[in-house]
Amino acid sequence: MTSTRGGIAALVAAFVGAGALIGCSAQTPAGPTDAPSGSPGGTATAAEQVTLRVVSLLPGSEQAAIDAFNAQVAEFEAANPGIDIVPEEYEWKATTFAAQLAGGTLPHVFEIPFTDGKTLIENKQIAELDAQFQTLPYASKFNESLLAAGKGPDGKVYAIPAKNVYGVGLHINRDLFTSAGLDPDKPPTTWTEVREAARKIAEANPGVAGYMQMTQNNTGGWQLVANTFAHGGRVQTLNADGTATSTLDNEGTKAALQMLKDMRWADNSMGSNFMFDWGSINQAFAAGQVGMFTSGSDVYTSMVQTNGLNPEMYGLGAMPQEGEDAGVLTGGTLVAMPASATDAEKDAAIKWIDFFYLAKLIDKDRAIADAKTLVANNQPVGTPVLPMFNRAQYEENQSWIKEFINLPLDQMKGYTSTMFDLNLVGEPSQKTQEIYALLDPVVQAVLTDKDADIDKLLADVNKQAQALLDAK
Repeated sequence: MTSTRGGIAALVAAFVGAGALIGCSAQTPAGPTDAPSGSPGGTATAAEQVTLRVVSLLPGSEQAAIDAFNAQVAEFEAANPGIDIVPEEYEWKATTFAAQLAGGTLPHVFEIPFTDGKTLIENKQIAELDAQFQTLPYASKFNESLLAAGKGPDGKVYAIPAKNVYGVGLHINRDLFTSAGLDPDKPPTTWTEVREAARKIAEANPGVAGYMQMTQNNTGGWQLVANTFAHGGRVQTLNADGTATSTLDNEGTKAALQMLKDMRWADNSMGSNFMFDWGSINQAFAAGQVGMFTSGSDVYTSMVQTNGLNPEMYGLGAMPQEGEDAGVLTGGTLVAMPASATDAEKDAAIKWIDFFYLAKLIDKDRAIADAKTLVANNQPVGTPVLPMFNRAQYEENQSWIKEFINLPLDQMKGYTSTMFDLNLVGEPSQKTQEIYALLDPVVQAVLTDKDADIDKLLADVNKQAQALLDAK
């Protein structure tokens, strides 16, 4: 989750003012043939050979995606003969990540949600990368609100914003829309329209969920919070003394849960499987079992690489908004290293991070080289994300790779035409994943128990969340 954080609350202002910034769960490999002047690079002697284990793709990725990644590795190693890259399949999951980190089984370079940066820094579980980060020729160009997610109290960089800065959108199956007599070029723009479309899809396609929402491995809480924002609610308030007050029992969360309850029990439009997380809902959607769901704007790439998505059946719309303070949840991915990383591993890692994740966003030659490699391996180029640096840089980057973009962008206009106008809201900044975990059973209860009492569920979980916030 694709899959949000201390310091990230400022993201709201940064992205709402994205236009003014001109004067802000899938791999998108980057890789130049030649490193640009001033970029981290150079060669090492045999005595300095470093083996660097890095995250590659999600388990089960298509062979074409693996081939594209391997081509990037070969390109990098040719330019950096002192570094041996060892790819490892990886998918961040809240239920397994902590044990992987504690057990030392993660790669040297791994990915985490924005939400996890502050906690891992405070717990001294990830390495300081500030000196290495400062060698990037574009280090000063990052959107500071994004960079804050990976900075410690000492102001130093421990985790680096790397990819997929997303806003949550509404993903639609165009084939299922057509089968239900709906116009796939006009995704729902209100929650009333979502509910009506879900009912029609389910009626026209027995056994299919017209609409579905994630429910487990913290993704249920993640998307309930996204739906809360979309209904004008907020789940946490930061106090002047640095503490936080839980507000999970707000009217927006109640409205979001009531909508799910009505679709499940009154409309029967949510199918029969109610246990989904980020990976499994992508799979179900690509297989034609889900008509609509909400997730980050970037999941198209993962569904093509891992789930064999047919691009012709895919559509993307903006997250429907309801209420005066409605907003769209935003998040992204940081890259980090375990606290045990050596200086040699850190130095090698920054070269890989520059090559694989970042330089393609800001250097024309790198952007074109990356796009060419992806296209040659039938991989997506141009999946909608939000700017890592600023809107002007993003639009310039898109102009560099325009001829290589191979997405059905006309089927994504509902999102791309509004992405810079959205009221973007950062995820709750304290105890984020723990609170998401508390909310998973609430979503599950509403979908599996016809008599679920939403007010009571939220009152109980709000007390639990407050106890977590108070236990600092």
